[in-house]
Amino acid sequence: MHRKNFHAIHKMGKNKISRFAENLTFPHLFQPSRQEIMNDFPLQGKWNQEIFKNDKKIVVELGCGKGEYVIALSESEPQNNYIGIDIKGARLWRGAKTVHEKSLDNVAFIRTQIELLEYAFAPGEVSEIWITFPDPQIKYKRAKHRLSHPSFLEKYKKILKPDGIIHFKTDSEFLHGYTLGLLANIPSTIHFSNHDIYHPSNMEVPKVATSTQTFYEQQYLNEGKKITYIQFSLEH
Repeated sequence: MHRKNFHAIHKMGKNKISRFAENLTFPHLFQPSRQEIMNDFPLQGKWNQEIFKNDKKIVVELGCGKGEYVIALSESEPQNNYIGIDIKGARLWRGAKTVHEKSLDNVAFIRTQIELLEYAFAPGEVSEIWITFPDPQIKYKRAKHRLSHPSFLEKYKKILKPDGIIHFKTDSEFLHGYTLGLLANIPSTIHFSNHDIYHPSNMEVPKVATSTQTFYEQQYLNEGKKITYIQFSLEH
């Protein structure tokens, strides 16, 4: 290995270690083990009571990465509480660090797998879910990993209030169409759907769909990609 590459990799490794250590100091970042979250997770049903100390509605973002989206939402709509979920600790460090630096008291993060979502929240504890630019998992054998797969929709339904909303935003026309096809065959209500929200034809796009953009979303737009959006509810 070239010496320069070795030092770059070594530095990256040290940065990760220091970030993981700092993650342990953030009071708004929770990192339960798989066993801990599946066995009477103490915050299940108590997020507002124990963490936010209020009764505001809870909005969850799945696969939140560095927390750009959930933080932007928390600043534009501070009347809600926000929880970002991701499994990558190095990414969550950036979001948790920003929340700490900005002294935001309406944002928290959980480091866990999305498939364990129903153990993190009590039935009906969540008002809205955001799914922003998930991996489309285009190969058929990967279908069960799509975040709009029926098995995931069942998990969302468990934790959402009866009138809960799901926001689904992607640059993948494939995933957009796949999700619409699923929703047409299950008890659900599609409140809004558009395959190009920044260039809609004869349609007013909900402000919430375009008011927040992640770094990658801006890149997609610069590349001329269409951004799609579906807002829907699942019938209980």
